[in-house]
Amino acid sequence: MSYFNKFPMMVYDMKNNGNYKLLPDILRRVKQRNVSASGQFIFDTYDVRNGEKPEDIAYKWFGDAQLHWVILMTNNVTDRFHQWPMSQPQFQAFLEDKYDNPDGIHHYEITKSSGNTSSSGPNDYSHLVEVNSDTDNASSISNREYEERLQDKYRSIKLLNQRFLSDFLEEFDKLIKD
Repeated sequence: MSYFNKFPMMVYDMKNNGNYKLLPDILRRVKQRNVSASGQFIFDTYDVRNGEKPEDIAYKWFGDAQLHWVILMTNNVTDRFHQWPMSQPQFQAFLEDKYDNPDGIHHYEITKSSGNTSSSGPNDYSHLVEVNSDTDNASSISNREYEERLQDKYRSIKLLNQRFLSDFLEEFDKLIKD
């Protein structure tokens, strides 16, 4: 069953002309319980491969491409086109469309002097802070580097452990109908 089939129906006049249609109430929102959203034991980490779509991963992970919405929901992805990693050709086209000079300077940064001052992994930039260009020892970050960092962040997702899928779907069905 697809994601939108789970939503209750509502009567709606799209053109305000008295022509009512029965449509899924897509304004309904369901939020994961905090215990399940942060529970490390029910999620596995996964790195999205180049060009991989949520449907591909859902098929590999759950055996059903229609469950792509579970992957999007558990990763808080609300915009699949801007919060999901792009393929290399898409990324290149995006860069060329967004920036006059993809290799131009996006911003400058330095390592923080207090708090978290070192990286905890290759895609962790929490120890860096954006600064003005005249700050001592500031490093320039290009538009490309900035956007690649975002892509790396989107690439690392969490997948619901398969043994919790039926509980997740049952709870979603219950919450969406309330």
